[in-house]
Amino acid sequence: MKEIRFHGRGGQGAVIASNILANAAFLEGKDVQAFPFFGVERRGAPVTAFTRLDEKPIRIKYFIYNPNYVIVMDESLLKAVDVTAGLKDPGIVVVNSMRTPEEMELSQYKVATVDATSIALDNSLGSKMAPIVNTVMLGAFAIATREVKLDSVLESIPDLVPIKAE
Repeated sequence: MKEIRFHGRGGQGAVIASNILANAAFLEGKDVQAFPFFGVERRGAPVTAFTRLDEKPIRIKYFIYNPNYVIVMDESLLKAVDVTAGLKDPGIVVVNSMRTPEEMELSQYKVATVDATSIALDNSLGSKMAPIVNTVMLGAFAIATREVKLDSVLESIPDLVPIKAE
């Protein structure tokens, strides 16, 4: 079983990203779970979401404390939350950052970085004040981990991402 923990801020799409990833894995014949954890916080507050993927039926139902992978949608969370808590060895951390993996202060882990904010802005995903980086981060995750195919992620997006009226 592979377990993924998403760290984002309210409004960045961490919960939707968790669902898209689960759907992508489901399309590939895997058993999946996806669920969020957040309180009454508002837009901009830290949000955590979880996804499990397995070839066999998943019978457990609890938070993910020891993930194989961590996806960090906002680099500022690295200082606010212990995003690598419980990360299994060899864990992979995918971070939305303009910095290179070597510049990250996560040398004990394999790190992949993508400037998801710029990509989201360039593609009109969200607004300048609140770019929606979730789908960009899932593309980076698919490429960095090979746990799901990028095509499966792309196929899942239209079903789970609401289209806003012009």
